Amino acid sequence: MFFRQINDRKLAQYSYLIGCQATGEAIVIDPMRDVDQYVRIATAEGLKLVAAAETHIHADFLSGARELAERGLMIYASGDGGADWQSNWLKGSEYKHTILHNGDHFMVGRIRFDAWHTPGHTPEHMCYLVSDTPAGASIPIGLVSGDFVFVGDVGRPDLLESAAGQVGSMEPGARALYHSIAAFRALNPAIQLWPGHGAGSACGKALGAVPMSTVGYELSANRSLAAATDPEAFTAYILEGQPEPPLYFARMKRDNRDGPALLGEMHDPRLLPANKFGDLSGSGVAVLDTRSWDEYRHAHLPGALFTPLNSQFNTIAGCYVREKSPIVLLVEESRLREAITDLLHVGLDQVQGYITPDIFREYAARGKTATIAQIEPDEMEKSVANGAFLLDVRRSAELTESGFVAGAHNIAHTRLFERVGEIPRTQPVVIHCSSGSRSRYAAGLLDHMGYKVINVTGGFDAWKKMGGAVVMA
Repeated sequence: MFFRQINDRKLAQYSYLIGCQATGEAIVIDPMRDVDQYVRIATAEGLKLVAAAETHIHADFLSGARELAERGLMIYASGDGGADWQSNWLKGSEYKHTILHNGDHFMVGRIRFDAWHTPGHTPEHMCYLVSDTPAGASIPIGLVSGDFVFVGDVGRPDLLESAAGQVGSMEPGARALYHSIAAFRALNPAIQLWPGHGAGSACGKALGAVPMSTVGYELSANRSLAAATDPEAFTAYILEGQPEPPLYFARMKRDNRDGPALLGEMHDPRLLPANKFGDLSGSGVAVLDTRSWDEYRHAHLPGALFTPLNSQFNTIAGCYVREKSPIVLLVEESRLREAITDLLHVGLDQVQGYITPDIFREYAARGKTATIAQIEPDEMEKSVANGAFLLDVRRSAELTESGFVAGAHNIAHTRLFERVGEIPRTQPVVIHCSSGSRSRYAAGLLDHMGYKVINVTGGFDAWKKMGGAVVMA
């Protein structure tokens, strides 16, 4: 049996390519949208992709299952959990597909996949027990656990309500998760655990960085599994402290359910000349500036968003760019394809042009640019006394755990776009987070929206360290 875990580090997402070397057939589970990567891996191993399977309807990235269906692969998807969250794009389609129910199985070559319905994270969630039948083992070799059980955590059950707006679903989801965990305890502890995400994902609150585990180890060390001793207590435990979901999650749920747009042949966008930069301001084009904070805050195109090409790039772009907006990237040419691929993962397909930092520097010497002010923590009180509005962009749970500055208004930076109406336009806005990183993204967004913004260096942690007063919730 061939096995490969493919890790997208920016979204902390794992896909799995599993193949039968005897027959040369392979399947990919939870594929991302840039599906050629899986074809390349399979081909290099002498395998042919014949199928793709989904563990659930994802919220954090656009699935590549439809891209693979277009290429003639068999698609396996859950049919359990009710009618509201099924893969609508498969219904009535001519794509080769099989809708699975709990206890069903299918073969890829001589590798057996048993579908196991594990509701909680989502109602339709399906895991796959993988058995290497030629090996003759009496138990499966592994469990593709999707967003059910992670290393060190379990999948959060609140996203249908907190991200997708399905009111009243989080507590029933938590109770369903409790019962799925009870069934998990019956698995053989030697079975390997192959999760859908690692540390950095917003699909849980304490995911581990180790890429895989075993059922037995998780039953011994996973705090969320250990907390599932009573349904009501577990419900309270698992819902407490969950981070605010990124704003784009609702859109991913919808598009993965109804079918992501097909990519077709991808072309690089055109390099924009400096004489076109002035046309971008107020044009409705989202300019994503991937340079460093100091470069951005000292001189950026008016209206450009601060979106450095780091582990948060997908999330920030997904939360701050309107759906179907045309996009221009300010990016090093060597990283252009990386940025485009990252945007495709969160459904932002309309990259129309790009600017290199060298060309921007030439433009900045004579063209119109914008700046963002920055202050030290000891200047916050004076700024507020002089009429500034204090905005704290940490998660709400952080305020409960660590306290906050008196008078601060809290909006998590990943939800700021939808709640910007809470921020007055008649005052300067002083922005802080815990260490100064998330406030930079928020400052870029509010600057884009026409606010006068001031970023606080070092954030709340620096405020506390200098002896600033802290209010506890």
